[in-house]
Amino acid sequence: MKKLYAVITLIVIALLTLSACGTGAPATPAGEELKIGVVTDVGQLEDKSFNQAAYEGGKAAAEKLGATFDVIVTQNISDYKQNIQTFVDQGFDVIITVGFLIVMDTIIAVKANPNVKFIGVDQGICVDEEGAPDPTFTCAGDAAKLLPNYQGIVFAEEQAGYLAGIVAGSLSKTGTIGAVGGTNVPAVVAYNAGYVAGAQSVNPDIKALYQETNPDPAKGFNDPATGKAIAQQFIAQGADVLFQIAGLTGQGVLEAACDAGIYGIGVDVDQVETLPNLSKCIVTSAEKKLKDTVQAVTESAATENFKPGTVAYNAASQPPAIGLAPYHDFESLITPEIQEKIDAAFAAMQSGELVPPRK
Repeated sequence: MKKLYAVITLIVIALLTLSACGTGAPATPAGEELKIGVVTDVGQLEDKSFNQAAYEGGKAAAEKLGATFDVIVTQNISDYKQNIQTFVDQGFDVIITVGFLIVMDTIIAVKANPNVKFIGVDQGICVDEEGAPDPTFTCAGDAAKLLPNYQGIVFAEEQAGYLAGIVAGSLSKTGTIGAVGGTNVPAVVAYNAGYVAGAQSVNPDIKALYQETNPDPAKGFNDPATGKAIAQQFIAQGADVLFQIAGLTGQGVLEAACDAGIYGIGVDVDQVETLPNLSKCIVTSAEKKLKDTVQAVTESAATENFKPGTVAYNAASQPPAIGLAPYHDFESLITPEIQEKIDAAFAAMQSGELVPPRK
């Protein structure tokens, strides 16, 4: 009897252990219980740009996996922590957090919930030796090992910006171009740095105007009226090509470009599709393949192929994770000579021969 009791005890312990290991862990793609949630950055969900593309990628993955899907739209930076915790408390298996500013709260949640997979969009992961957020940015900890349930997706915005800069530098007749940013976050800074460098590769003497909208991201990325006012100031200074790097604020930038009959360049996604009423002035958009990348990484979280740590997606990724959107009605403007410069730059970025600045 003692031996039988011991055997039964071992079986019970084994079953309990297996059950515990399975709690909160993402199911296989066929699992109907998989729950996927997106916590947006501040601003609106349908921002025609960053939040919307990340949301659509997560939703597409959920549909493909047969998973439950939900989204929480962040109204204030102070809400990041609670929004993430809401999904944790509701038993979500995969939580996608959007934007650089939410990274600290994401890391804390990742460390506290090892059985939940986290995906951080536009988040380079910087942790100390204990896997905690490192505000000094020394980044001494190996995030992939310390936080194996977290992938930080980063894009080479400077590469997409560089290609947009070639377009701007090639089309400008006044020798003055402009860009309007939302606020001073790495992605915005990188886009503009690449944009200026790309334009200068065509015209070393080109004048590049730049202004950020507001240091408060909730306002900087969600204020079309101010975006339009800044753009009008740039137009008054002679700018004849404007690049918007400001989320919903950028809609106002493109409106100003259309009103003035000059060229506009969209950001993150093909903005002719998201803002068709402004297609008459959008030559192209500097794209990072947000929807496709978020979808692929989210799907990987339901398998053994999930890759932790900061993962960079760029021109060399397969398929390429950055590029220019179609030229649509402006295709005739992009001469073979301009396209040749764009193609050569893209190939050089793929090979590593060309490394545009990020700031």
